[in-house]
Amino acid sequence: MIIILLGPPGAGKGTQAERLVEHKGLAYIATGDILRKAVKNKTQLGRKAREYMDQGLLVPDDLVVSIVRERLLEPDAASGALLDGFPRTVSQAESLDGMLEAGKTKIDLVFSLEVEENELIERLTGRRVCRDCGATYHMKFKPPKVRNVCDQCGGELYQRDDDSLETVTERLSVYKKQTEPLIKYYKAKGLLVAIDGNAEIDQVSQQMRAELDKLQQ
Repeated sequence: MIIILLGPPGAGKGTQAERLVEHKGLAYIATGDILRKAVKNKTQLGRKAREYMDQGLLVPDDLVVSIVRERLLEPDAASGALLDGFPRTVSQAESLDGMLEAGKTKIDLVFSLEVEENELIERLTGRRVCRDCGATYHMKFKPPKVRNVCDQCGGELYQRDDDSLETVTERLSVYKKQTEPLIKYYKAKGLLVAIDGNAEIDQVSQQMRAELDKLQQ
């Protein structure tokens, strides 16, 4: 089973992906996490990716496609995977189709999390991360007990460069221009299911699980 999760930055893809992976026992392939790890470790790929990420731009297709190709070959992806953050362009989607066809498998379902732009900006600009342990907070939805201090380790909380208002605005603009065409692409294939991402987290999860359960009926 191959599931794709689409949605703009701040739509809650990471949270919902974790729940779906547990529900269906799928490998979780999150290109955003892989790229951030590469940036932190200062690998060759990480250095190249950071140039784009710091500006709120998408990492070029060839770099991302290479990462996903290798990840899909790992043992835990043999029985299925959930792709979070890939594909982001029609070009990447076409590359993915080719990869899956070569492996004699296919995409089963594509979720599109839909959230209003004002809500996305509030979610993203309010996010804070601990410098020491990496724990995440939100100044409105999940604030720390002491402002700018991590509840878990006492480390300093900071706002990532890609969560600033300027960068968030640019990220949403890039998403709309380069990624939204995927909605039309997968809709034409009869694979797209739109999900109301403005709803409560549990309600969003229920919508998605119901759609996945239909596949096995």
